[in-house]
Amino acid sequence: MLSRAKQRNIAAALAFVSIVSPISGLHKFYLGQPIWGIFYLLLSWTHIPRVASAVEAIWYLIQTQADFDYNFNRNLSEEPVAPRLEVPPISATSAPQEVGAIADAVRQLDQLRQDGLISEYEFEQKRRQLLDRIS
Repeated sequence: MLSRAKQRNIAAALAFVSIVSPISGLHKFYLGQPIWGIFYLLLSWTHIPRVASAVEAIWYLIQTQADFDYNFNRNLSEEPVAPRLEVPPISATSAPQEVGAIADAVRQLDQLRQDGLISEYEFEQKRRQLLDRIS
């Protein structure tokens, strides 16, 4: 079940079941969040998991499919390969256009990082490589 894409409707239905059932947190186990599921189970004797489950059920239903996939199915799809940014080495006496190309490449890298296509570590490595070409 961990390797399959999760469905919004099933997650919402399990969250709604958690509202009326004496056992809470089934939707957390379904979504691959076992620590939260155990937390909900431990607090099943209170109303806290029921209220949280109601809020989450509504949240699952009002999300777009893309948002749900980003939140819960992101690790299942193949990671898109970030485009390679080829910038030739630049000397200290570089033309402003070449420095501008480096700045554009860093902006593109930052956008890839914000989109989650590359990690913070990968971003920092590539950024340093690009900035080293200016010096």
